[in-house]
Amino acid sequence: MDRQQVLAYRIAAQGLHRETADPHELAVFDLGVQDNQRGGPAIALAARLSTPAVADDERFALLWSHRGAPHLHRRGDLKKLVAGLVPLSEVDAEARMGWQRTQVARAGVPAAEALTVAARALRKAVGKTMTKGAASTAVTKLVPDGLSVWCRGCGVTHIFEQLMRLAAPLAGIALVPDATPATLTPLKNRGPVPTKLDVPAATAVMAAYLRLHGPATHGDAGGFSGTTATVAKEMWPSELVEVQLDKKKRYLPADSLPLLENPPEPDVVRLLPPSDPLLQSRDRDLLVPEKAHQKELWKILGNPGAVLADGEIAGVWRPKTSGKRLTVTVSTFWPLAPDVRARVAQEAEVVAAARGLTLHTVAWS
Repeated sequence: MDRQQVLAYRIAAQGLHRETADPHELAVFDLGVQDNQRGGPAIALAARLSTPAVADDERFALLWSHRGAPHLHRRGDLKKLVAGLVPLSEVDAEARMGWQRTQVARAGVPAAEALTVAARALRKAVGKTMTKGAASTAVTKLVPDGLSVWCRGCGVTHIFEQLMRLAAPLAGIALVPDATPATLTPLKNRGPVPTKLDVPAATAVMAAYLRLHGPATHGDAGGFSGTTATVAKEMWPSELVEVQLDKKKRYLPADSLPLLENPPEPDVVRLLPPSDPLLQSRDRDLLVPEKAHQKELWKILGNPGAVLADGEIAGVWRPKTSGKRLTVTVSTFWPLAPDVRARVAQEAEVVAAARGLTLHTVAWS
């Protein structure tokens, strides 16, 4: 397989040909759609749906799920999703703590135990809708002192941020979409806090990653979940095929092989939000080979959106609002043909509509 064929496969697998009008049917919701910036999921759906989505669709819920990042999920998938978020082992739990793993280790409480303790405390503390700040204050009083830290920015001592994020879905707690400040709310019909991984549920996450972002490696799939390649192997799906790409073994669900072998032409032009599912592939070198282009697309803070044109990430874009008017500034990695530029302008109209705005202009830089 070559790179262009793999990208064409991913574009098709992720619904970017706009073949459905119902967001519930989009395959990207098998993993969830990340929501790190206001309007991100709406723009991601607008890039995939043949007609505009219904605002505030009650069939979806927003949770801190994969890697503790906020993702929009189908409500009907939540039970299985949460069962698959419990760490497989202490090694897995430590890996999922991510940027705060060292702080958790210093607490003297095993990471897996700390997660269970935090989830039970959150279940007790958040019995109604409340702001994240209020919830953090309440739960900090219920966890051991070692699981909290002084925060200079907040001016208070509170539970480790990543620990709270990982524990929230296990406690049956969701986020209120578009709420400022961030607001937590208990889910209905919450079962007991899970303490043991449902391996088939975790395997389903691996399979969904391979279907949407494959062919991929153990490290790629593990990285999406916030864990290691070794842990990913222990949750690895069956019925996969091995694919050689760039002299590296990668894997794909066997039933996805026909689409990989003969994907539709990736002749689509889309403006993707910064956390779009297509950009969540862990193999960034495959998605965007040039290091300079990667630096423009993935920044430490304030990522731009991506311009998808004819099978490639061809540039970046940024929005600016003034009242109800939207200006989209586009910077391309190489010159685009006039007809492609015209289609980019059309997609800017789609973005504006998804955000409830009117397009003012498209500026090229």
